[in-house]
Amino acid sequence: MTVVKHPETKVERPRWLSAIVVCASAVGLAALLGAAMTPPVAPPSAVAGAVLEPTEQENYVARRVSDIIAREHYRRAPLDDHLSSLILDRYLDAVDSGRSYFYASDIAEFEKYRYELDDAIKAGDVEPAFVIFRRFQQRSRERMNYAVELLQKKPDFDIEESFNFDREKEPWPANAAEMNELWRKRVKNDALSLIITGKQWPEVADMLRKRYEHVAKRMDQSKPEDVFEAFMNAFVLSLDPHSNYFSARNSEEYNIQMSLSYEGIGASLQLTDDYVTVIDVIAGGPAAVSGKLAANDRITAVGEGKTGDLVDVIGWRLDDVVQKIRGPGGTVVRLQLLPAGAAPGTAQKVVEFTRNRVSLEAQASHKAMRTVTRNGRDVKIGIITVPSFYQDYDASRAGAKDFRSTTRDVQRLIGELRKDGAESLIMDLRANGGGYLPEAESLTGLFIDRGPVVQLRDTTGRIEVDDDPDPAIFYSGPLIVLVDRFSASASEIFAGAIQDYGRGLIIGQQTYGKGTVQNAHPLNYTIFGRKPELGQLNVTIGKYYRVTGESTQDRGVTPDISIPSLIDANEVGESTRDRALPWDHIEPATFKVEGDLKSTASMLQKLHDDRTADSADFRYLREDIAALDSIRNQKTVSLNLKTREAERKRLDAGRLERENGLRAARGEPPVKSLDEIKDDAAAGIILDEATQIAADFAVTSVHKVGPTQARRADLHNELH
Repeated sequence: MTVVKHPETKVERPRWLSAIVVCASAVGLAALLGAAMTPPVAPPSAVAGAVLEPTEQENYVARRVSDIIAREHYRRAPLDDHLSSLILDRYLDAVDSGRSYFYASDIAEFEKYRYELDDAIKAGDVEPAFVIFRRFQQRSRERMNYAVELLQKKPDFDIEESFNFDREKEPWPANAAEMNELWRKRVKNDALSLIITGKQWPEVADMLRKRYEHVAKRMDQSKPEDVFEAFMNAFVLSLDPHSNYFSARNSEEYNIQMSLSYEGIGASLQLTDDYVTVIDVIAGGPAAVSGKLAANDRITAVGEGKTGDLVDVIGWRLDDVVQKIRGPGGTVVRLQLLPAGAAPGTAQKVVEFTRNRVSLEAQASHKAMRTVTRNGRDVKIGIITVPSFYQDYDASRAGAKDFRSTTRDVQRLIGELRKDGAESLIMDLRANGGGYLPEAESLTGLFIDRGPVVQLRDTTGRIEVDDDPDPAIFYSGPLIVLVDRFSASASEIFAGAIQDYGRGLIIGQQTYGKGTVQNAHPLNYTIFGRKPELGQLNVTIGKYYRVTGESTQDRGVTPDISIPSLIDANEVGESTRDRALPWDHIEPATFKVEGDLKSTASMLQKLHDDRTADSADFRYLREDIAALDSIRNQKTVSLNLKTREAERKRLDAGRLERENGLRAARGEPPVKSLDEIKDDAAAGIILDEATQIAADFAVTSVHKVGPTQARRADLHNELH
């Protein structure tokens, strides 16, 4: 079973569509047609670009998804008219979440599908989704074209008017006059945002023109698989927030993130002005080893092998270029490059790489050591940051002895920290959205002797108890688990088990509350010797329960010691998600509590309260939270230049004052501008306090290294 890696990501809108819509919603435009009439709908043949149509393969997948959902989804909701209505609303929201493209008349026309989508999916006919998306393409082109026309005249920034950027619950524009006014303000807001940075109107107009034209071009590059993925997600997300459909391409990306490795050249890329541009070269990859590729180099063509034709890729979609560059290890790929800083037309060079396995080290677990003074002596605190619960499943299945996994990495890091004298350990799971369930179980096993880790109840009501896979303790010293609202799923299983066994203290913020189980279904099939890539369905088939019988769903894990956070629990978390499954409980499992930390938690809480009551760090943190809450509550912005500048100066001055107040309290020199601030002070303050709590824990703890742990440590050293 797998756990959705990052439930905070709004998978209702795939990345390709999100990039289009977010960019376009930040741009702002108006309809090309008359002010009082809703523009007529052009026939598909009149629309620029190839007409998007569903394939037989996609219709087949729709039936497959429908069958699997009916058989396995935990909610057991029938695919009927009620669900059809939910699917339509969710699909419209995925395509036009800002209600800024479709007219009310478009929405009224789509009403004919409200109670037909259920039958269409079961019959394998997803044409309605394509009808809606083709209309979206048309409306998007209208907006982009008019945006360019608007740039012919500089807006009047002296008028006092405002722009409402939060349109999630606003009605769709009733006619062209309303649409024009909405997009006039969007364009003006885009321009004002650049004017405030010191740019002059001619430069602003040129930048925005290119932006709008690129948005239109990206829209014309939409593929059937993009539309189909959005529609299938509208279907499965109408049942719960964590069932997902991934197209073949995004399924590959998902698996790369879960394994932390892929076969390629090792470069991070982005699309900049029609050029696929190198952001970074990943250490240890073929590109880094060769030294032939650098940040800001632009890729203009890609060739397969030593003699394959160089295919021009200027203007291509980013994911298409990425797919051409990636390939099996040991094969050759050639890139034609326009060097960083070189003007178009400059002589280009061709470089050759042999693809190899690339490890995404930045996303792997890593360690740090801090020293805190307590009772006149130095106490060393080990910190292990775990960004996700990963495992190179393919390498493990192939029998590789050195396959990558969270548990293996953490075990090695603990050994290194203990060797360096760490007396207490912090497991930092902030922003860890989950990953492979078996890794959460085996990681828990490093800290408990034996017993159950998590309970799972499936669609049939059957309860399965998963035990610690390796009955022995690797680390029995003082343990702190640091969490926040973005700690979800597998993170909550680990934190909940550590808390229930009395094995460590949980500090930070109440976690996300993602307590559902997803099963991965690769949808590929073999027919006539072919094996088409059909993507993957992750379907919610059950719920997680702690060994106490309480679900982590909706409520998450409540910390033993709470620390303020910049993350708003009213905006982030399972309790904020539409169609989330409810919290409940089952019978507790049989387990033995290994420690009673209630009195210890109470004592550490008092020390924490005394330390932070008049702390400059925590005063800064609370003021930062208050300032951010004020911004979050804002739904409109002024389109008057002087008013906007004054508001920006007020916000910047407030942040600068808070920053320098903190620096003064720490004895550090002040900064003159926000540009000099490089670190995330709030995140650092939270980790600093976690380190202080860990030091308190270390000097008061009765935890000792027992024979079992010592033997495990010896065995670890023997194996490594």
